[in-house]
Amino acid sequence: MTSRLSFIFRVLVTICGLGALWQAIVWITQSPPYILPGPVPVLQVIATRIEFLASHAAVTVTEILLGLLLGTILGVISAILIHQIRPARRWLFPLLVISQAIPVFAIAPVLVLWLGYGIASKIAMATLIIYFPVTASFMDGLRQTEPGWLDLATTMLDDEKRQTWSVLWHIRIPAALPALASGLRVAAAVAPIGAIVGEWIGASAGLGYVMLHANGRMQIDLMFAALIVLSLFALLIYFAIDSLLRRALPWQADNAPTDADVTIQSTAS
Repeated sequence: MTSRLSFIFRVLVTICGLGALWQAIVWITQSPPYILPGPVPVLQVIATRIEFLASHAAVTVTEILLGLLLGTILGVISAILIHQIRPARRWLFPLLVISQAIPVFAIAPVLVLWLGYGIASKIAMATLIIYFPVTASFMDGLRQTEPGWLDLATTMLDDEKRQTWSVLWHIRIPAALPALASGLRVAAAVAPIGAIVGEWIGASAGLGYVMLHANGRMQIDLMFAALIVLSLFALLIYFAIDSLLRRALPWQADNAPTDADVTIQSTAS
């Protein structure tokens, strides 16, 4: 409870500090409101148009979460296939590289053309952004399994086919879960990029759509308000996923108690 309150306090202090820095930049540069509005007018827009922003935020958050789900599923399956099956490695690994070699803005118009202006093209964009970090991190985790565990499994299992899949299911995948968790954290941080880029290219709803049209109409305070709401939801998604991963993988190195913690607890007892 104390650590949670401490975390909330640090977040509030950080937000207040950024707001003060923002206001100081406005005062020092004397920027007109159509270039850089102050934090107070932007907060007033958020307060007065909260329902409008919330409805568009719901669309963007849905795109991000569905993209995370699909990207994670595809990434996990691809990593297992690349690791286990040599022909799949030859065909899927180049696709993995191509998915990151093509710029996001280059492929976004194609996806909008194919999938339309609805939510499907934005989910596809978010999935493409998420696919690489999940696949790469999980694949590295599968490769870097402790050799001693593999040797022990080899001596215990005689049947080669049973050995391959038993080792994968009982040893390699559990050992690779911390690496997968790292990839999911990266994916959660970059997932909004795909959704927002898709909304910029063509959409009828979403925070990216609001930002684009507000900029075209010189409603800069509304554009900044949408950006702040997007940032807050992106942070919430990241910290929610990070918290779930910490609970699901308590044996991770950063979650395990250190020697100092054990010494303190033993001394206290």
